[in-house]
Amino acid sequence: MKAYLNFATAVLILLGLGACGQDPAGSGDTSVRSLADIKAAGELRVLSRNAPTTYFLDKNGQPAGPEYELVKAFADSLGVELRLIVQDTVGDILSGVSQGKGDLAAAGLTQTEGRKAAFTFSRRIETINEQVVCRRGGNVAKSVAALGKVSLEVPQKSSYEESLTALQSTHPEITWKSNPNTGTEPLLQKVWEGKLDCTVADSNIVAINRRFLPELIVMFDLGSPKDHAWLMAKDQSELKAEVDRWMASDAGKAAVDRVHYRYYSFIEDFDFVGTRALVERIDKRLPKYKSLFEKAAAKHPFDHTLLAAQAYQESHWEADAKSPSGVRGIMMLTQNTAKSLGVTNRLDPRQAIPAGAEYLSKMHSRFSDEIPEPDRTYMALAAYNLGRAHMHDAQTLARKLGKDPHSWEDMQEVLPLLSDKRYYKDLRYGYARGMEPVRYVQRIRNYEDIIEKKVD
Repeated sequence: MKAYLNFATAVLILLGLGACGQDPAGSGDTSVRSLADIKAAGELRVLSRNAPTTYFLDKNGQPAGPEYELVKAFADSLGVELRLIVQDTVGDILSGVSQGKGDLAAAGLTQTEGRKAAFTFSRRIETINEQVVCRRGGNVAKSVAALGKVSLEVPQKSSYEESLTALQSTHPEITWKSNPNTGTEPLLQKVWEGKLDCTVADSNIVAINRRFLPELIVMFDLGSPKDHAWLMAKDQSELKAEVDRWMASDAGKAAVDRVHYRYYSFIEDFDFVGTRALVERIDKRLPKYKSLFEKAAAKHPFDHTLLAAQAYQESHWEADAKSPSGVRGIMMLTQNTAKSLGVTNRLDPRQAIPAGAEYLSKMHSRFSDEIPEPDRTYMALAAYNLGRAHMHDAQTLARKLGKDPHSWEDMQEVLPLLSDKRYYKDLRYGYARGMEPVRYVQRIRNYEDIIEKKVD
C-alpha cells in the first residue's frame, strides 16, 4: 500500500518550506540552555520526528500533529517562538538532547528505566501500551514465548528494544533485529506488506495506522501500560519545573484535552471488515466520482475529501443506493430536498453530488459566523443528518445546561439528550435520535482522515 509512504514523502518534501521555524538539519547553537537563556533568545528549540502522532504538515502545508500543537501551546505560554528540529529516528532525538541540539524532545517518547537514568521527563502526557503487531493470515506470535519463532524488528534505541531486552532474561528464546535507520510507522508498513512477520508499536500509533493498513492485527500487549512525556537533559531542572507547572495548569490541561479531541476522539474501535472495505473502495469506487467531489467542493467552503467521506457514510459510494425511509442516491437525498435543489434524478451522481454539497453548504450558512472551524462544519454535518430544527433545539438545551452551543465537543454531549423525555418535552421540536448525528460526524471525520492519507 502506498498511502502512508505517499503521505510521509509529501511531508518530508514540505519540510523545506520552513514553516514555524522548522530546522531539519538541527543547525545552530548546541549548548544546553537554561530557562532564562530560552526566554532571552525568544526561541524554544524542540526535537521531534515526522509521524501522524507527533508532527507533520497538513494538506494545506501548515504544521500539525499532537506533539507539535502541544509544544506550540507551551512555547506560546513562555512568550517565545517555536523552532522544531526534525530528526529521522528516536536514536537521533536522544543523541540530540544529550548534545544540546534541542531544549527538549516532544516525540511520543516513552518513559523507561534506561531513559530515566540518562534524562529527565516531564509530567505524563498520556498512557499507552506497547503492542506486538503482526499481519492477519501471516506468521504470527500469540505469546511472548512465540516471539522467537517470527521475524521481529524494532527501531534501535526505542522503548520497544528496552522492553524486549528485559523480557529476554526470562525468555532467552526471543530474538529481534534492531534497525538504526527507521521508525515505527515504516516497520508497520513492512509488516503489512508481508516483508516482516511482526513489530512492536505504541497503541496510539497502532490505532491510527491500522485504519490505513487494515490487515495489521494486535496480538498482545508487551508488558504493563507506559507513560509518554517530554524528555530533557538531566540538568534542565528549571525547564522541567516550568513544563510541569504549565501542564498542571488549567491552560495546559485544556491544551492536552484539545489535542486529544482533535487527533484521537474520532477514531473508533477498530473494525477490520469495515476498514478494509473502505480502503478497497477508495481504490475501486472513489476514482469514478473524485472529479465530481472536487468540482462540487470548489463552489463551497469544504474540501473534496470531506464531501467524499460524507458520501461514503451515506451510501458507501453506491450511486443507486436506496433506503426504506425514502432517501436515495450517493448522497441519500430525500425527495423534497432533491426537488428544492433542482435534482430530477437522485440516482445520478452528476446531480446528487453537487446537490448534496449545496445542501450541506446551506446548513453551514445557517449557523453563526461566530462558531469556529472545524466546529461549524461539524454542526452543518449534524444538521444534514438530523435537521436544522433539532440542532436549534440542541443549542438551546446546551445554553440551559451551561454548555457552549458553539462548541462541537460540548454539543456531542448535549445531542443524545434529545431522546431523553426529561429534556425533549420542553423543546420546541421534541424528540430526536440525538446520538445519530454524533456518530455520523465521528464516522465522517474518521473516513475523511483515511481518504486524505490514502489519496493524497
